[in-house]
Amino acid sequence: MKIDAVGGLRETESVPGIPRDDHGPVFRAPWEGQAFAIALALHERGMFTWSEWAATLGEEIKRAQAAGDAGTGATYYLHWLAALERLVVQKGLMSAEGLGRYRDAWDRAAHRTPHGQPIELSADDFF
Repeated sequence: MKIDAVGGLRETESVPGIPRDDHGPVFRAPWEGQAFAIALALHERGMFTWSEWAATLGEEIKRAQAAGDAGTGATYYLHWLAALERLVVQKGLMSAEGLGRYRDAWDRAAHRTPHGQPIELSADDFF
């Protein structure tokens, strides 16, 4: 999946490490593009600056490398997601408990969904 570097996406050129080609960011899986889009949307709404984002992402990458991440780029969007979750909690957009609740619900929904089908959350996933 690719997103062309237009509009606000040009700003991401200042964020180091984004896997990209000549047309902009490149994603290995849909969730990576979704995490990218959420971070971009929150930035565009003024929830954090790119400087805050870059610092938080850098800290998450350093933390992962200190824990043994090889830094090959294969886990880049895992660090992106960790930075996104951290900023969402720091900025009071959602609590850590709320994020955990949604993560658990998503895991339950994914577990019951046949491969290749869209994952849909239901009220039962939040028990």
